[in-house]
Amino acid sequence: MGLELGALTATAAVYALGAGFALWLMKTPFPFPTLGWGNLITVGRMGLMAGLVAAALSPADPWLVVAVAILALVLDGFDGWFARRQNRVSLFGARLDMEVDAALTVVLALTALAAGSVGPLVLVLAIPRYVFVAAAAVLPWLRAELPESQARKVMLVVQVTALITLQVPGLLWGLAPVVVALVGAGLLWSFGRDIVGLWRNRHHLSLASDVT
Repeated sequence: MGLELGALTATAAVYALGAGFALWLMKTPFPFPTLGWGNLITVGRMGLMAGLVAAALSPADPWLVVAVAILALVLDGFDGWFARRQNRVSLFGARLDMEVDAALTVVLALTALAAGSVGPLVLVLAIPRYVFVAAAAVLPWLRAELPESQARKVMLVVQVTALITLQVPGLLWGLAPVVVALVGAGLLWSFGRDIVGLWRNRHHLSLASDVT
């Protein structure tokens, strides 16, 4: 009972932190009077992500974890679509969507670890975004805006799909470390590609700052 209560408390705390982060993001100019369906879907996905925290802290039905994670992944294909359809695309929505995606990978890695389907190596699939953010805090050129990339979007789907697959007991028949290694290599390529692009454009960023 105490473990379940702690898991529910952690879930509520994670959602509260996410909501606080969203409110903080809205301090930047938000050009619309209401959130719109796209952002509401992202907020709903944040709730699903927070709900999965309980599965990382207390025993949970792996199929329920899989179902919730699949729903969160599917909805990720609709928030941006609704934002574009309603002409409500904003930096707020893009940033919130990105952070919810990153948090979902962390929670799924932790639920897979808690379920015992894979060892601590799975955390490799959860940390790339946060390593990048930490590096950007030290290296200003990493903070430049990245161009749209279909390959980056596909890699995110592969990453989340792999983490969902790892929730299914015995499905990979001992191949979980191989899957983690392959997807981890894909993430290394994806982030490495972006970092190289930002490095090559760092002089343009420096010149723009000088002009400003």
